[in-house]
Amino acid sequence: MSDVIQIAIGALQGLASTTVFVLALFIGFCVAFGFFKLQRTAGGKAMVVKSLDERISHQPMVYFAPHAPRGPADQLRAPELLEHAARK
Repeated sequence: MSDVIQIAIGALQGLASTTVFVLALFIGFCVAFGFFKLQRTAGGKAMVVKSLDERISHQPMVYFAPHAPRGPADQLRAPELLEHAARK
């Protein structure tokens, strides 16, 4: 009976140590990623999360103007399709 108790205690200790190890790796990864994800953008104005496109091209992101149309778009009335229909 004492062998079974020793095996159970050993299994619990192994499970606990493995859990602590994986948790430490996860927390370490989260801390390291948190330090490196906030970098100055290519424009150098603000600390933001860089997009993959900005990291590769080293060009600042181009955003829509504040007066750009918003909301649902009718894809059948896209400017390209209207130009194509006008040429016919």
